[in-house]
Amino acid sequence: MSASITNTSLNSPVAVTIAAQVSTTPALAKFDAEDPATTAPAVVDTIRRDGGVIVKNLINHDLAMQIKQELKPYFDNDRIDPTGFFPETTKRASGLVSISPGCVDYLTKPLVIDVVNTLLSSTYSFWLGKKLRTVTSKPQISSTTAFRVNPGGRAQELHRDDADLHPRTADFPVMLGCIVAISKITKENGATQVIPGSHVWGPERAPEVYEAIPAELEIGDALFFLGNTYHGGGANTTKDEVRENVGLFFTKGFYRQSENQYLMVPPEKARPLSNQVKRLLGYGISPPGNGFYQYQDPMRVLFGVEDEETVDL
Repeated sequence: MSASITNTSLNSPVAVTIAAQVSTTPALAKFDAEDPATTAPAVVDTIRRDGGVIVKNLINHDLAMQIKQELKPYFDNDRIDPTGFFPETTKRASGLVSISPGCVDYLTKPLVIDVVNTLLSSTYSFWLGKKLRTVTSKPQISSTTAFRVNPGGRAQELHRDDADLHPRTADFPVMLGCIVAISKITKENGATQVIPGSHVWGPERAPEVYEAIPAELEIGDALFFLGNTYHGGGANTTKDEVRENVGLFFTKGFYRQSENQYLMVPPEKARPLSNQVKRLLGYGISPPGNGFYQYQDPMRVLFGVEDEETVDL
């Protein structure tokens, strides 16, 4: 944004137009998880309206520091992304459910689960012979990735996360991201740039950098955003600040996951996890029968689970 204005006369029509567009860019609404008025329906309504929202204090400081410590060796040993999508100054950790108990605690926060279930559960009715059946498919994890952006890190291209799924308008929303800060995140050290309202744009409209605003977060704060909301990691223009955050990305239960959870968290690693987490990883059935193993529910075959969500095929 600043570069565009610097290279343009401040009195020119182009500069005036850019300034007007910047000034009318809506801000991201904020909630506080410690406020009793912060309910899942209120957060969901705002996400549906704006495409994203900031929730302060989603996790406490101690949990954030636990996650930071658990992820440090993975950041330290990550390789440079050969595709260039992630800048060379960005370090990543993935498969977080299998490497970070703290991330499992974050994943299962009731507010996270309630928001994800409300936005991404899918109820569908169909005929089986002369019987009308109605089933509900719950969301699953699409991917789990944490990021460390070092000083000098360049900005990502603005993008939509759900491009992998080839979504159609009638299917929206198909994905939801939740990014929590485990370091203080500012515009200067690379806060995620978000374009509020861009989730309602058609495919013909490209994002512009001047339309994006930084999602600045204190430790423990989170940014929720839909998969079709344009966003991108910001540039870290500081000399000595590192930006670290942890992303959980969810999709509807019948879509293919971005990250192969069965390789990242194979059955032997999933076994001690709660049934809720196993299903979030995709080990359960998406009713009526998507994801079966030997024509049975994998939760029954692999883990001996029999509960109200076990599916008989």
